[in-house]
Amino acid sequence: MSVTSRDGAVAAFAGLFGPPPEGPAIPVDWAAVEEWLGLPLPADYKAIADVYGPVDLGERLWIQTPYARDRAGFDYGHFVEESRRMAPGVLPFGSTRTSGTLFWDTAADDPDAWPVLLHDPHAERAGRDPWRRLGVPLLPALALLVDEGLPRTLARSGLAGDSAGPWTPPPRRPAPTPAQRAAFTGGGTGLDTLTALVPPPPEPYLGERDWEWTYDQLDTVLPRAYVRFMETYGGGVWCDWLRFPLPWGTGQYDVAPWAAWYGDNYRSLRADHPEFHPLAAWPEPRGFLPFANSIDGDQLGWLADGDDPETWPLIIDPRDARVGPPLTGTLTGVLLAWLRGELDVEGLPRLTYPHEDPLDLITYEPRTAPRTR
Repeated sequence: MSVTSRDGAVAAFAGLFGPPPEGPAIPVDWAAVEEWLGLPLPADYKAIADVYGPVDLGERLWIQTPYARDRAGFDYGHFVEESRRMAPGVLPFGSTRTSGTLFWDTAADDPDAWPVLLHDPHAERAGRDPWRRLGVPLLPALALLVDEGLPRTLARSGLAGDSAGPWTPPPRRPAPTPAQRAAFTGGGTGLDTLTALVPPPPEPYLGERDWEWTYDQLDTVLPRAYVRFMETYGGGVWCDWLRFPLPWGTGQYDVAPWAAWYGDNYRSLRADHPEFHPLAAWPEPRGFLPFANSIDGDQLGWLADGDDPETWPLIIDPRDARVGPPLTGTLTGVLLAWLRGELDVEGLPRLTYPHEDPLDLITYEPRTAPRTR
């Protein structure tokens, strides 16, 4: 983009929304960003981002630029990776206060010709077409929104805050190996298949105690398949969704302390609302004994039916839905079915959109032992 064209883009944006906020914009290494994306970006967007940084337009939408905050804040890479999953060939650059997302359709070879799309999740939930196709690139699209009533006000994005700084692209994720793809497509359901698909950590961390302590706390041994699974992977999070707490841990959310709290809490809820809490709770006969949970608070556990833990069926107690029937299969079989997209139940929803390759999204983040000084 020539200096004249760059200045023209900035001037056109200023004509719509006014001069930049006070203070310098967050610097961007565009070459590194575009290499990570695998795509060039529109020149007008880069010119505006260099001068304005991330901005709030009309108190209705944000133009996101490559920046990062602390772990609890906005990260450009996470925003891009999660948002572009919504459809093939789209690239996000903004968001709205009603949870919408602004995208480019990247089908054209020339990024300066990419038309803008707006995704409305409320329309999607209502069963309507969620995509509004503005049909023009960034600056004409913003002018169209202004004509439709978007106020001509501008402020530094509150999402950036005072702690925002330059964004560093993360390392590229390695491509799936032939062994991983064979494990994914081969139909196996055992631990050997799971370890071929998702290599376990070299030092799985289970907590500071041992199985005997856990069994003593729970007043029962646990299924051998769970024991082998935990000794292989330790505590951790699958696909940023399903969390396996520490089986030997003494913390509030670890397996034994959580099972005791959850049982007491469930019985209290059942007394008040039995229609929503129909299960028995451990250590009651056929009681629900949780051992994993989702980030939304859904609980995965066993129906402890009888004295032989090897016969206990798995079941999910969803946070926002009625309890369904027990799951079919072993722990690793259920986990593999979920990872493959073959299982879609409350608490374990589908991981991917139809156009995505699930192997691109299967992750495991293991817990690690606390550092000692």
